[in-house]
Amino acid sequence: QLQLVESGGGLVQPGGSLRLSCAVSGPSFEYYSIGWFRHAPGPEREGVSCISRSGSSAIYVDYADSVKGRFTISRDNPKSTVYLHMNRLLPEDTAVYYCAAFFVGSGSECSRSGGDYWGQGTQVTVSS
Repeated sequence: QLQLVESGGGLVQPGGSLRLSCAVSGPSFEYYSIGWFRHAPGPEREGVSCISRSGSSAIYVDYADSVKGRFTISRDNPKSTVYLHMNRLLPEDTAVYYCAAFFVGSGSECSRSGGDYWGQGTQVTVSS
């Protein structure tokens, strides 16, 4: 069973930047892709970004249209940590951000649809 712990959330002014971290521990981490999701007040959860598993020789990333060009996902394999670099933040980026691990086995894809294991979330508030 994997454990995921998010950090790095906080209050930031519009146009500012934050870096979220997702530290992953547990067996067979290399077979899981990692995704970032956010949930603002309301029923919908949005898959923000994802990155292929650490065991893949090729890195595959994907982004929601709402964050393309502003957010960047990256991975530090020795630290078992995935980052979400968020730039030019907007008030509508305000949400609780979660990271999730999705089992892909030997595949090189990633998923913004859901995950098998989830972190507890970190609050991001963009406001002046």
